[in-house]
Amino acid sequence: MDFEGILLIDKHSGCTSHDIVDMVRRKLKMKAVGHAGTLDPMATGLLILLIGKATKVSQYVMSLDKVYEGTFKLGQETDSHDSDGEVTAEFPVPEIPEADLKTAMAKFLGDQYQTPPMFSAKKLNGVPLYKLARKGKEVEREPRFINVSRFDLLNWQIPEASFRLACSKGTYVRTICHDLGRALGCGAHMTSLRRTFSGKFDVKDAITIEELQTLGSAAISARLIPVAAAVPTLAL
Repeated sequence: MDFEGILLIDKHSGCTSHDIVDMVRRKLKMKAVGHAGTLDPMATGLLILLIGKATKVSQYVMSLDKVYEGTFKLGQETDSHDSDGEVTAEFPVPEIPEADLKTAMAKFLGDQYQTPPMFSAKKLNGVPLYKLARKGKEVEREPRFINVSRFDLLNWQIPEASFRLACSKGTYVRTICHDLGRALGCGAHMTSLRRTFSGKFDVKDAITIEELQTLGSAAISARLIPVAAAVPTLAL
């Protein structure tokens, strides 16, 4: 049976986005499966899979704005800007009032250029940067244009904070956490991240890969969102 449509997966931590694609390919017994926007291995949440002819609208779906919820910890920097990396620097954390933290976070709103971290899937001459980083190499990276429309503080208990962030495609949330730490003078790294929205797609409508494995063909077909119902005609 050939499947076609958009499948929303709630990705678990500890696997790559490509791992999820491979699992779905095996489950559906078809190669035409792709994802529309990578999540780092430590990240969880909404991963949009395009099945069959739906792969043709990948550029549109990848371009959608994203919403994330996550946490960061002040006082430590890591080489990957998140807790998966090695600690590269430690600093004492001052008593930062919540109002001051919110003010610092607000400075990251709007249009800006962001330099991708070395530990990223972005490629240089066909080689992912993270492969160079693992060899201890650092190369010049071209800044990319991004937009952050929301950066809300949800909870603040020194030295950790939880946040909600809405941004354009291609934004490295862990780098924003890192740069915020630099701005505060005490360093920071991201400790968790969950994608909750991509455009109008909501993680609440997603299923886990474990749930998918239990479904039969008819039930899987019922989970697929028709491309015509989800994508503007001009994008087809």
